[in-house]
Amino acid sequence: MTTTPWHERAAALEIDGRAFIGGERVHARSGTRFDCISPVDGRKLAEVARCDLADVDAAVSCARAAFDDRRWAGKAPAERKRVLVRFADLMLEQRDELALLETLDMGKPIRYSRSVDVQLAQNCIRWYGEAVDKLYDQVAPTPEDSLALVTREPVGVVAAIIPWNYPMLMAAWKIGPALAAGNSLVLKPSEKAPLTALRLAELALEAGVPPGVFNVLPGYGEEAGKALGLHMDVDCIAFTGSTRTGKQIVQMAGQSNLKRAWTELGGKSANIVCADCPDLDAAVAAAVGSIYFNQGESCNAPSRLFVEASIKDAFLEKALALVPNFTPGDPLDEDTVMGAIVDAVQMKTVLGYIASGQEEGARLLAGGEAARVESGGLYIAPTLFDGVDPGMRIAREEIFGPVLSVLSFTDLDEAVRQANATPYGLAAAVWTSNMSKAIRTSRALRAGTVHVNQYDNDDITVPFGGYKQSGNGRDKSLHAFDKYTELKTTWIGL
Repeated sequence: MTTTPWHERAAALEIDGRAFIGGERVHARSGTRFDCISPVDGRKLAEVARCDLADVDAAVSCARAAFDDRRWAGKAPAERKRVLVRFADLMLEQRDELALLETLDMGKPIRYSRSVDVQLAQNCIRWYGEAVDKLYDQVAPTPEDSLALVTREPVGVVAAIIPWNYPMLMAAWKIGPALAAGNSLVLKPSEKAPLTALRLAELALEAGVPPGVFNVLPGYGEEAGKALGLHMDVDCIAFTGSTRTGKQIVQMAGQSNLKRAWTELGGKSANIVCADCPDLDAAVAAAVGSIYFNQGESCNAPSRLFVEASIKDAFLEKALALVPNFTPGDPLDEDTVMGAIVDAVQMKTVLGYIASGQEEGARLLAGGEAARVESGGLYIAPTLFDGVDPGMRIAREEIFGPVLSVLSFTDLDEAVRQANATPYGLAAAVWTSNMSKAIRTSRALRAGTVHVNQYDNDDITVPFGGYKQSGNGRDKSLHAFDKYTELKTTWIGL
């Protein structure tokens, strides 16, 4: 870990909150701005451009011109690869600045911003750059008098709207495949954490991505986001965020030009621990660590923990012993493992769910209150409820905070039924030493990712997305290219 004095770096950091359109930093056309406030200690980080329809029109126009003149789409895949690999290299060169922006902007610990977020984001950009010149098109089986080519082409102008919980990584999940495929991109980061996306646009330009190909518009959903969703010259929109907003994005696509709409939405993931779990300590560590990582602000966080009744007491004893390890600390301290909640709105939401759990009769075993109040920041103690009923709000609704709900079961089939009794289907897990039981259960769980005897494994090589109201399409892996390309059949008479 670096010995960089992070508080000194933060005090000296100069932040540019202007939008990035056509290869240049620009103010919003209206001249309006909003304050970017750090949840770490309440400091004002910057005044950020509040983009709206006029800025969306300008950015989409730049992106369309860049696509039509082929300044990027017309480059050989190997050339696009070289630029994207250089982009990833620059991210590593600027890892400290990017990590610091991420931590100050949304509150996660600097140790993870630097070792996880920057690392995974640059790897994503690099991986898609490396992949694009290794994809082959097809020749279909035809009669002797014909040749039929099946080729992939970039879809055109892509709009991407990303959330605030992993701002840099979620941006990379869109930037990597969209740019590698040859598209032009207009990215709208969340108004709660826009800073790393703006810096990434500068690094992309420095790496050789032509002006107009990658544009970033900070702003509010009802203004910039809605304008992108309804824009008649956007060919595809990729959204990561809440299910409620995702439904609106799909509706906007239909109301406008029927643009392709891809969504990665909410989750209420179930983690099922059977009595024959092969390693109870590992199951406890994964259950606790995964829900409190990133302050619980993860769409795939295992917020519903189903523990077989015969081992529940032992499980809870071990879990409660680990909870103090996740006591919130200063995010700029490299020893901190749980940081700040992104803003006051989310803080109120999480505390509201905690109050609801208590009112509905769940037993609060740990946490349940604000922490580090004297810091001026926004922190919640890691919270654990036992005695949770499936009908309680804390068991049904996505909290997006450090709150673990523990439910008990005696029949695995019933636990699976309860796990599936949700509108979401993003992730799930089962712990058992019986591989037949594990495979049957993983097949029965209606989720895009199912973990067996672990919860943390992940890689850019595997797809990520959900069933049901957790969205459509997949991020990551080669499957992500499906979202940002069109298939064309060309018949040639011989």
